[in-house]
Amino acid sequence: MAAIQLFDAIVLGAGGAGLMCAATAGQRGRRVVVLDHSPEPGRKIVISGGGRCNFTNLHTAPDRYLSANPHFAKSALGRYTPADFLALVERHGIAWHEKTLGQLFCDGSARQIVAMLLDECAAGGVMQSLGAPITDVEHGDGFRVTQGGRVFAAPALVVATGGPSIPKLGATGFAYELARRFGLKVVEPRPALVPLTLPGDEALFRDLAGVAAPVVARAGKASFAEAALFTHRGLSGPAILQVSSYWRHGEAIGVDFLPDAAPGWLLAAKRARPRASLRTVLGGALPERLAVVLAERLAIGELAGAKDAALTAAAQALADWRFLPNGTEGFAKAEVTVGGIATAGLSSQTMAARHLPGLYAIGEAVDVTGWLGGYNFQWAWASGWAAGGAIGRGG
Repeated sequence: MAAIQLFDAIVLGAGGAGLMCAATAGQRGRRVVVLDHSPEPGRKIVISGGGRCNFTNLHTAPDRYLSANPHFAKSALGRYTPADFLALVERHGIAWHEKTLGQLFCDGSARQIVAMLLDECAAGGVMQSLGAPITDVEHGDGFRVTQGGRVFAAPALVVATGGPSIPKLGATGFAYELARRFGLKVVEPRPALVPLTLPGDEALFRDLAGVAAPVVARAGKASFAEAALFTHRGLSGPAILQVSSYWRHGEAIGVDFLPDAAPGWLLAAKRARPRASLRTVLGGALPERLAVVLAERLAIGELAGAKDAALTAAAQALADWRFLPNGTEGFAKAEVTVGGIATAGLSSQTMAARHLPGLYAIGEAVDVTGWLGGYNFQWAWASGWAAGGAIGRGG
């Protein structure tokens, strides 16, 4: 039997949350090991933000996260803020820039964020064991984890293996299996920040693949003013990815194609340009191919030939065009996962399991999911910092 290697904490998962947790605990004097089946740490970080990593968002607030308990994220997010992470980035000399809506990116490469986290882990003496599957996790007098013939033991175990989104990077539902085994409940996981697919009767819109336009997209009570993109399978783009987290199968989403249009704009256009066609009028505000399809769907040609009631109805349809998706592109194309380990069983202060001392869950593995634009990384940093600090205090 392999010799047992003893630590104060075992972190399962070498992603953003796991590395932040390990570095935080390690720098507080704890002996920490990070285990991952992937040979490379931070794989989701590396591909994020087009390779430049949208590492946080200046507008981070609890109401920009989905959870069965909307209050759960307040503590961690309030104690480790975007300013805290930005200070770390600047301390490591990483150049950054702000894009729209408070999104912060590296000027160079996302690999700089991974290197920074690894440097922080090294400063805390954190050990890594990567590239071999975890074959067993036991709990008795503390936790014991077997990986590739090696056995690690510690009084604290941190579940930071994420959700099943982007399986090509090795993502699995391992966190949920562990949670259930140790008595934690799991909120139904589903793909989030994911393109939506449309049924065959919407083929006309699929013919617009590649066309994008600024819109307001709505699902339930949520709405987002960003770009929508038509694809060969349905709808994508930031506005659609955002509402996908709120969309449930069988529900329609609404799209306002002309969010800046004034009330009565189409009747005003008829008075000003009676001989203009709806296609021409729409073409002044939308991509030509989209204008053609919308005018055809509304069956309105020259404005002078249309009754005012028909034009009013057309304007209303353009302001809330209903699409009924038949699904999403699944975890393969989802940036994150909605759902996960139920927060009811965790401390919002420390991310520790209430009923099992020494067990922690952080990051995407937990039922806390942020908007598109750096929010999920901020949750990774904040939840990892909270758990790492608790382990560092021996709590």
